[in-house]
Amino acid sequence: MPKIRIGLIGYGGIGRVHASAYRAIPFHYGLPADSIEIAGVATTRHETAKRAAEEIGCPFSTADFRELLARDDIDMVDICTPNNSHHEIVVSATEAGKHIYCEKPLAMNAAEAGGMAQAVRAAGLKAQVTFNFRFFPAVTRAKELVDAGFLGRVFSFRGRYHRSSYIEGDKPMSWRLQREVTGGGALFDLGSHVLDLLYYVLGEFDAVNGTLDTLIRERPAAAGSAEMARVDVDDIALLQARTAAGTLGSVEISRMGTGATNDLSFEIFGQRGAIRFDLGDPAWLHVYDTRDAAGPLGGGRGFRKIEAVSRYDGQRAPDWTMTPDFMRSHAECQYQFIRSIWEDAPTSPSFEDGAHVQKIMAAAERSSELGTWVRLSDV
Repeated sequence: MPKIRIGLIGYGGIGRVHASAYRAIPFHYGLPADSIEIAGVATTRHETAKRAAEEIGCPFSTADFRELLARDDIDMVDICTPNNSHHEIVVSATEAGKHIYCEKPLAMNAAEAGGMAQAVRAAGLKAQVTFNFRFFPAVTRAKELVDAGFLGRVFSFRGRYHRSSYIEGDKPMSWRLQREVTGGGALFDLGSHVLDLLYYVLGEFDAVNGTLDTLIRERPAAAGSAEMARVDVDDIALLQARTAAGTLGSVEISRMGTGATNDLSFEIFGQRGAIRFDLGDPAWLHVYDTRDAAGPLGGGRGFRKIEAVSRYDGQRAPDWTMTPDFMRSHAECQYQFIRSIWEDAPTSPSFEDGAHVQKIMAAAERSSELGTWVRLSDV
C-alpha cells in the first residue's frame, strides 16, 4: 500500500490519542512501520506546535493549519480542534484536495454539517467522523444481529452516557462550556457518541422529544479567579426518540452523573430477543433469546455473554482473546478510514452519518425549547 502522510491539526488530549493510535496501527495489522506517517502538525501557537512535533517525531510544525494544507507531502488531515473550527478547516482541506478525518461532533449545527458533507462530495474526497465507539467488536456484533433479524420486531431501545466531569461547582470554565466554541454541551460532547451508536445499530432517527438543562449556571472564569462566567450549554439531556422504522426509545446524557467515570451503554428489546452493550465490559455482548427453552426456574433462558473480545478482521496483534480498549477503538476507526483511501471504498462513519447525528441533536435542542416532539425533517 502507498504510504499515507497525515497532517494533524490540533494536539490537545484527543490529538495525543490520535497520534498514539496511528503509531499502533502497523503493529495491529503487520504493516511496514513507515506505511502511516504523521508528516506535520499544526496548533494555534508556534511553541505548542514545535513541542507537539518533537513528541510525535514529525518533521514539520506550524501555527497556521493552511501551511499544512499547502504541503505536497500531506495526503490527509486529522482535525482534533474545538468544534467551531471544524467547518473552516474542512472547507479549506477540500479546496486543497486532502482527505479528511474529523473529530466529533462534526459541526456547530445541522446546516453547517450538511454543507461540510456536500463540500466533500463535490471534491470527490474521502472523509470520516471519529465515532470510535462503533469499533468495538461487540458493537459490530450487535449490528449484525439486528440486521439479521435476530430480535424480530424491535420494540424499544435505551441509550445512556453519563460522566461526572462537571459535578464540582468550582471547576472553572473551559471551551467545552461555551456555546460559541462548542455549539452545545453534554448533548454534543457525549450525546453525539451514544446517538451514533443507536443510529449505527438501528438506522435513521425520525423525531425527538428532548429536555435539556444547565445545572450549574455560573463557574469561575479561570482557575483561582473570583470572577464568575455564565455557562450557556446543557449539563444534562433527556431524550425520547423514534426511529424512521417507528421504534420508540429513550436516551440519557449527562456530565453530572456523580460516580460515573465513562458510563456508556445501550439496550435493544425485540419480540424474539434482546441485546445489551456496556462500555465498562467491552469484551462481551449480552444477548437474550426467547427461542431458548423455557421451563421450571426459566429453563435455559437468560442473558448470556457472547465473546466478541478483540475479534478484529485481519488483526495480527494483540491476541484476539484480549479485551479491547479505548485506544484500540480509535486505532480501528483510523485504520478503516485509511483503508478506504487505499481501496477507494466508501467511508463509515461518513460525513453524512455525522450530519444525521447533528440533525438528531438539533431536533433535541429545538424540542427542549418548544416543549414538543420535533421531526428531523423540520430542522
